Amino acid sequence: MQFRGLSTKDRFTAVQSGEVDVLSRNSTWTLSRDAALGLTFTGIIYYDGQGFMVHKGLKVNSALELNGASICTQTGTTTELNLADYFRANKMKYEVVAFATIDETVKAYDGGRCDVFTTDASQLYAVRLKLSNPGDNVVLPEIISKEPLGPAVRRGDDQWFGVVKWILYAMLNAEELGVSSKNVDEMLKSDKPDVRRLLGVEGNFGEQLGLSKDWVVRIIRQVGNYGEVFERNVGAGSKLAISRGLNRLWTKGGIQYGPPVR
Repeated sequence: MQFRGLSTKDRFTAVQSGEVDVLSRNSTWTLSRDAALGLTFTGIIYYDGQGFMVHKGLKVNSALELNGASICTQTGTTTELNLADYFRANKMKYEVVAFATIDETVKAYDGGRCDVFTTDASQLYAVRLKLSNPGDNVVLPEIISKEPLGPAVRRGDDQWFGVVKWILYAMLNAEELGVSSKNVDEMLKSDKPDVRRLLGVEGNFGEQLGLSKDWVVRIIRQVGNYGEVFERNVGAGSKLAISRGLNRLWTKGGIQYGPPVR
């Protein structure tokens, strides 16, 4: 397995050309990307939304106070379009300061070239950690867009699409059923039908995807269920310490939901 870093500009082309088999980064699932780019999004791994970060010295408490502000953002993203829509809808003016890469954008904001930094809220928390004085910056409360982030694959390979899609759903189902990296071997002995199907003790669901019977067991042993992955990478167990929010399971007040394995 190889991991390849891609810029915002090159990410979709790499999937279209076959350079990469699956794109997994902060890419928003939109109609135009679904219809025009020859891609298929396999699911939503993170429900996000665009937000704003400002220097505390501005003494701004709401995005509605940003009339006339200069705003740093990255080119080639839905961020620019959302920004234009929000300021137009609220009859405010702004100056956009756009850069090709995230590193350039962060550097410009940290250096005072703009008043505001805007991107997906999850990325704002990551960006704040990179600033010279993280505590001097605050993320405003407003979320101005829907940003469903998920993996994308090249259209036409239905079997690969099914595998990538059901890996996500299996991890969500594992969390819902209480199956984790710490207890997966013990859960193989469960008498609950839905757990037995998920873990391959009953049925041939893995084989239907072209995988082994124990495909979910292998996933959970290696990386854990959805909740474990979330907490380790962006949640309470990480430096970002982002709340689960909408990404809680549907049984816990969120909207994450895995279709059943049956």
